[in-house]
Amino acid sequence: MIEVQGLTRYYGSFPAVRDASFKIEDREIVGFLGLNGAGKSTMLRVLAGLQMPSAGTVRVGGIDATLAPDALRRRIGFLPEDPPLYREMRVAEFLRWVGQVKGCTRAEVEAELPKVMETCQLTDTANAVIGELSHGYRKRVGIAQAIIHKPSVVILDEPISGLDPRQIVEMRKVVRALKSFATVLISSHILSEIAQTVDRILVIHRGRIVAEGTEAQLSGSLGDGARLAVVVRGKLGACEELLGKSELVDGYELTANGELVDIAVTLRGDKREAFVKELVDAGLGVRQIQDSMGELEQIFLELTRAAGAPAALESKQLRTPQGRESHDPKEADA
Repeated sequence: MIEVQGLTRYYGSFPAVRDASFKIEDREIVGFLGLNGAGKSTMLRVLAGLQMPSAGTVRVGGIDATLAPDALRRRIGFLPEDPPLYREMRVAEFLRWVGQVKGCTRAEVEAELPKVMETCQLTDTANAVIGELSHGYRKRVGIAQAIIHKPSVVILDEPISGLDPRQIVEMRKVVRALKSFATVLISSHILSEIAQTVDRILVIHRGRIVAEGTEAQLSGSLGDGARLAVVVRGKLGACEELLGKSELVDGYELTANGELVDIAVTLRGDKREAFVKELVDAGLGVRQIQDSMGELEQIFLELTRAAGAPAALESKQLRTPQGRESHDPKEADA
């Protein structure tokens, strides 16, 4: 369905997207995962035919984005992060207007409208004024305007941005329903949502695709080292001495917190029991131990760290037992 080779997009001299290549199959839901500023929105706007690539090729259903942008746009449904809505219009009225603007006849729009309203869970709000709807419902209207012309590809840029937990669950159902008739591309920096909604993930960092696959595939690429958040009672120096010489530890970061020390540690393999024994034998009182973060969050941080953290992070580094230094990407906003 979608084939991208060597996609590059410059803004002046700045490469927002660099040499991206990937394929997406028909009726697949694919998540574009990256920090704010990673290049997700630029990549999606090029795929939607709203921006031209500076280099490389983009084909959707065999249509070249550079050679036939108008034909490409007819096959695309696009929802930007801020939905393009006329808030003084009523929902059904707005969707009828959008459908005709996108080239559908009045009869085609009337035939499609009930399906679109049902898919986006808008049936009960057909006569509601858009400006009086909640943020979550306005997002649904935004998706409805993206699919009213029956596109084969639906592109959603941050569709859950600003939603509350209940609205996120409802939006997840709406997005999954789109797969019944279209290929769906979603961008997000909310990692848990990507995992629960998509079939496959493309990890984007500083304009490049640094990894792709399912969550399980991405996790498997990082090996089996346990990553823990540990709180101990003891001296910061004693903790640093122990971790610095431990053969179980691959990397760590320490933070003093009064009489306690917070330890973020990566082990060489899943050796939790042996590591806790080392702490206890060293006279450190173990107050708390848990996985440092959700699996996908850890995958993302490890993959982006391997790809290179932004220069602005060079002052914040992780220590390793061998004295190496590696940049910590936790606060990156590339």
